[in-house]
Amino acid sequence: MQPRRAPIRIRKVRTLSAIYMVLAVLGALGVGTAIGYLLRQVLVGKRRRAAQEQARQIIAEAEEKHRQVLLEAREESLQIRSSAEKEIRERLLEMQRQERRRAQREESLEKRIANVEHREQAVAQKEQQQNRTGEELEALKAEHLHRLEELASITQQEAQQQIFQRAEEAAKHELARRYFELEQEMRQQADQKAKEAIATSIQRLATDVVSESTTSVVPLPNDEMKGRLIGREGRNIRTLESLTGVDIIVDDTPEVVTISCFDPVRREVARLALQKLIMDGRIQPARIEEMVERAQKEVEESIQQEGEKVVFEVGVRGLHPELVKLLGRLRYRYSYGENVLKHSVEVAHLAGMLAGEIGTDVETAKIAGLLHDIGKALSHEADGGHAEIGAEAVRKYEVPDVIYQAIKEHHDPQMSTVEGFLVAAADAISAARPGARRESLEQYVRRLETLEKVAKEFPGIDKAFAIQAGRELRIMVKPDKVDDMEASNLARNIAKEIESSLVYPGQIKVTVIRETRSVGYAR
Repeated sequence: MQPRRAPIRIRKVRTLSAIYMVLAVLGALGVGTAIGYLLRQVLVGKRRRAAQEQARQIIAEAEEKHRQVLLEAREESLQIRSSAEKEIRERLLEMQRQERRRAQREESLEKRIANVEHREQAVAQKEQQQNRTGEELEALKAEHLHRLEELASITQQEAQQQIFQRAEEAAKHELARRYFELEQEMRQQADQKAKEAIATSIQRLATDVVSESTTSVVPLPNDEMKGRLIGREGRNIRTLESLTGVDIIVDDTPEVVTISCFDPVRREVARLALQKLIMDGRIQPARIEEMVERAQKEVEESIQQEGEKVVFEVGVRGLHPELVKLLGRLRYRYSYGENVLKHSVEVAHLAGMLAGEIGTDVETAKIAGLLHDIGKALSHEADGGHAEIGAEAVRKYEVPDVIYQAIKEHHDPQMSTVEGFLVAAADAISAARPGARRESLEQYVRRLETLEKVAKEFPGIDKAFAIQAGRELRIMVKPDKVDDMEASNLARNIAKEIESSLVYPGQIKVTVIRETRSVGYAR
C-alpha cells in the first residue's frame, strides 16, 4: 500500500506550486496597476495645470481685444455722428436756398400772368375791330359782285364753269400735243437704239455659212461591196434596215450607197454602222447587230458631248441633263440646210448681246435663245409646231416661266415678254444672214408659188408677186372692187392666212397696192 501514496503527495506539491505562482502573478499585476494609476494621476495633474494656464492667457487676450473693439466703436460712432450733423446742416442750407428760388419764381410768374392777361385783352379788342372790318369788306364785295353780274349778264357760278371748261380744254390740247411729241421722240429713240443694238450684235458675231448637207452618203471601196451589203436574198440589208429604222438605197451610182430616214439620229447610227461593217469586211446578220449596237453607243456619247460642249460654249448654268441631251440631238438636225444646233448657239449669243445692250438679264436671254428650237429634236415624236413642242418639253424640267414663254412665242408676232422679243429678233437675224440657209430649186419655186396662191384666193386680187426670195409678197388689187380701207384690212388678213397655213423662216412682208389711173386724150 505504501508505494501508491507517493504519487499523491507529488500531485499535491505540484498543485501548491501552481497556486503560489498564480498568487505571485496576481500580486505583480496589482502592483503594476497601482504604479500605473499613480503615474496617470501625475500626468493628468500636469495637463490640467497647463490647460488652466492656457485658458487664463486666452481670457486675457479676449479681454484686451474687447477693450480695443469698444474704443474703435466709440471713435467710429463719433465720426458718423459728426458727418451726419454736417450733412443735416448742408441739407438745411440747400432747402433754404430752394425756398428762396421758389418764392422768386412765383413772383415772376405772377408778373407774367398779369402781362398775358393784359395782352389777351388787347388781342380781343383787335379781333373785334377786325371782325367789324371783315363784315364791312364782305358787304362791299357782295355789292360789287352784284353790280358785276348785272353788267356782265352772267352769274358767278356760270363764269367759274366757263373758266374751268376753257382751262380743261387748253390742258387737254397741250397734253395731247405733248404726248404726241413724246411718242414721236420715244419712237425715234427706240428705233435708233434698236438699230444700234442689232447692228452691234451682228458685228460682234461672225459664223460660217452653211456647209453641211442633209443627205447621208456612204462611200464604198468597190461595187462588189454592194452585193455583200445586200446579202443572200437581201438578208443583210433587211437586217440593217430593221435594226436602224432607215431605208438604204443601193442604185446604179458607182461606189456609193444612200441612207434615207426622217430621223437624223437613226440615219447617223446607220451611217456609222455601215462604215464599220465596210471596214470590218465581215457582213452577216450577227455582225450587223453588233456593229449597230456599237454605233448607237457612239451616237449617244456624241449627243451627250455635243450638248455639254454647246452649254459650255454659250456659258449657261443649271440646265437639266435631259435638256443637254436634247440639245445634242440637234447636232444631227438641219432646217433649210442649216444645222439647228449651230443656229441655236448663234441665237443664244445674239440674244445675250441684245440683252446686254438694253440692260436686261443676259443669262436668261441666252438660255431662252439656246433652247428656242429644242422642239425640233422632238418634232417627229409629237404633233404640233416645234415652238409649242419645245415649250412643253422644257416645262417638264421646271425652267422659269419667262423662258417657257420665250420658247413658245418666238414665232408669235404678239410676244408677251422682253426675252421673247429678243429671241425672236436673234432668230430672225440668224436666219436672214447671207448664206445661213439654203433650199433646193424645187422647194424655192414651190414656196413662192404657194405664197402667190394664198394671196390670189382672196376676192378683189388682180395680181400677186413673191419677190426678194419670198420675203415680200406684193399684191395688186382691182381699184373698182377694193377701196383704201379694204386694202389695209386685206393686207392684215393675207398676213394672218400665211402665218396659219405656211411654215417659213424669218418673216414675210405683205404689201397691197391699189392704183387708179385716169387717161384722157387731147385731139
